Amino acid sequence: MAFQITTSAFRNNSPIPKKFTCDGPDVSPPLSWTDPPPKTKSFALVTDDPDAPGGLWVHWVLYDLPADTRKLPEGVAKEPRLPNGALQGRNDFGKTGYNGPCPPRGSAHRYFFKLYALDSPTGLKAGATKAELERVMSGHILAQAQLVGVFQH
Repeated sequence: MAFQITTSAFRNNSPIPKKFTCDGPDVSPPLSWTDPPPKTKSFALVTDDPDAPGGLWVHWVLYDLPADTRKLPEGVAKEPRLPNGALQGRNDFGKTGYNGPCPPRGSAHRYFFKLYALDSPTGLKAGATKAELERVMSGHILAQAQLVGVFQH
């Protein structure tokens, strides 16, 4: 079976409920995934919006999730370091942790939740950007899974 990421909050390519956006409490959705490749040592998660007016907009950067992790609860704390040792970076709002969809009024935007199975921890400190994470992940990605949600005001 292929490496897959899902949420109980919405189906792939379906609308994201307001609860997980700036129109609601803006908490992260619960996420779960299937078993990764055998040599996985950590996971990284990036959520971004390729439809933002100024180009790609990053909503969440999370990395060094332990290899035995298979889910994230709803409402992950917006702290640099989580209890399981995972670290969170800075999003394009200039904040740590998840900030959900908040597009300008108009057409729907797509939000990509991309999960990476890595063959090593990243070695990054808390607060890294998506670009920094992508640089250290290069050559270490064993598998990638993706979930897409849609939102518009």
